[in-house]
Amino acid sequence: MQKFTSHAGRNIGYSHIVHRGCILHKHYLTIKTAAKATLEINKSCFIAHVARTETEKQALDFLVGIRKQHHDATHNCFACIAGSRDEFQKSDDDGEPVGTAGKPIWEVIRKSQLCDTTIVVTRYFGGIKLGSGGLIRAYGKSASEGIRAAGIVERVLHSRIGIDIAYNLLGLLENILITQGYTITDKRFTDLVRLYVLVESGQEFRLQKLATDITAGAACFSEQGIAYAENDYVE
Repeated sequence: MQKFTSHAGRNIGYSHIVHRGCILHKHYLTIKTAAKATLEINKSCFIAHVARTETEKQALDFLVGIRKQHHDATHNCFACIAGSRDEFQKSDDDGEPVGTAGKPIWEVIRKSQLCDTTIVVTRYFGGIKLGSGGLIRAYGKSASEGIRAAGIVERVLHSRIGIDIAYNLLGLLENILITQGYTITDKRFTDLVRLYVLVESGQEFRLQKLATDITAGAACFSEQGIAYAENDYVE
């Protein structure tokens, strides 16, 4: 049976909201895209595989996939932090000395303030032993290079608001909303026009007031769900 290490939760200062019974981050950091990075350290080949995984199952499925792909590797070590409250935190040394592989990978994810992230570092042994300190540095460096290759984004929770207006108000409202930095994701045309607008969670009233003022009270509003907006993150 595979043994994993679970790690204590952390508080990175991100607030949460409850939406339809689910706890969600209002904003958090995660990787931008799946990626991999390869390093050669003292003749051993280290390959860091990075993926965005929002659940424990996704993280473990990713691990299984990498282990199948690299079934001939000496080790496939991994760590993950996932879940809306970072509740899924695991690591595995996969035969390396205890604490020299999975934990360093996990530490890199944690120190990078990432959520919904899994990293598997594959090692092909090159014949030179690295020692405990060397392994910790090698796995940590591999994880860092994997994150560098993947990139980091900040995900910010937004409400999707429907705004119903008459056709003659469309140009004016649309132009002002775009000028004010709002994102219009779609438009629907019936007897009225409905704009679908993203607004950061907690700022819905500000959008409604603006649209009400622009249309002299002729706009009608409806909730149309939630969505995350992503922006590249630069430290």
